[in-house]
Amino acid sequence: YDTLKKVLAGEASTDRITGIQQELADISGHMLHFMENHDEQRIASSGFAGDARKGKPAMVVSATIDGGPVMVYFGQEVGEPAAGDAGFGSATRTTIFDYWGVPHHVRWMNDGAFDGGQLTPEEKELREFYRRLLNFTLGSKALTGEYREIHTYNRHHTEWYNDRVFSFARWKGDERLIVVVNFDASEAFGFELQLPADLVAGWGLDDGSYTLTDQMNTGTPVIRVLRVDHGNARVRIDIDPLGSLILSVGT
Repeated sequence: YDTLKKVLAGEASTDRITGIQQELADISGHMLHFMENHDEQRIASSGFAGDARKGKPAMVVSATIDGGPVMVYFGQEVGEPAAGDAGFGSATRTTIFDYWGVPHHVRWMNDGAFDGGQLTPEEKELREFYRRLLNFTLGSKALTGEYREIHTYNRHHTEWYNDRVFSFARWKGDERLIVVVNFDASEAFGFELQLPADLVAGWGLDDGSYTLTDQMNTGTPVIRVLRVDHGNARVRIDIDPLGSLILSVGT
């Protein structure tokens, strides 16, 4: 959490993620993953990111990087900013006391209909992002399997790949995933993402072309093809500001 918060705020490089994940590798499956809770500032609050959308890439990393449990704090999925005055402290956290209110969450409740009828279009889009991400994680066996960061390899070998982007691979059985996120809120990036040769060999990818399907896409499908030539694999990635890609590798 602490590392992702600093990366999200632009105070740290994505290079930091590889180190902390390696340090926690032996206990990662037992650690609770979260981007908000009652002790921490809301992503949308002025004391954190000031915009709930900025939490998207961090949430994708948090939910898919290992097999640990994932928590979404109530109202996070609709951008609750905790902007009200609780009578003490700073207005950046949702208090645990029952006199407090969570206006964004209340709008989703919609006078007892619980259908999001009073949400703004932006809040509905954010909730759909969380719904799609969390439902995917529930059914993906790759997210219960192996992990390999490919960020460091691409930092050293891929032009235009940079420290506002992060990438890694997850796999189990015949399900293979490539996850790429962009933490930058204003810049889109394009580059030829590469897979290390030992990962290509471990996945048993023969020379040829493999279609990648983005599990987070809700619009017009974008055709991405992983091309393997003499054991070298690469795919063109164009990723929007705050964009996230969970790419499943076809056969």
